[in-house]
Amino acid sequence: MPKPEILDPQGQAVAGALVRLGVDGVADVRQGKHFELEVDDSVDDETLHRIAGQLLANPVIEDWVVTRA
Repeated sequence: MPKPEILDPQGQAVAGALVRLGVDGVADVRQGKHFELEVDDSVDDETLHRIAGQLLANPVIEDWVVTRA
């Protein structure tokens, strides 16, 4: 993960793409070896899995896991 004070253009691009996909409630995205999405209670697990499978992961060469902390 890049340090918080370091600009994260990949994370910003993902956040912008989520808006274009019509996904509301994602407050911030940081990209490194994994993605951390800060979401409110309106974003359900199904939506999180859709985000992972359609936007964040390349299903041809990557597996993904969605967890809530």
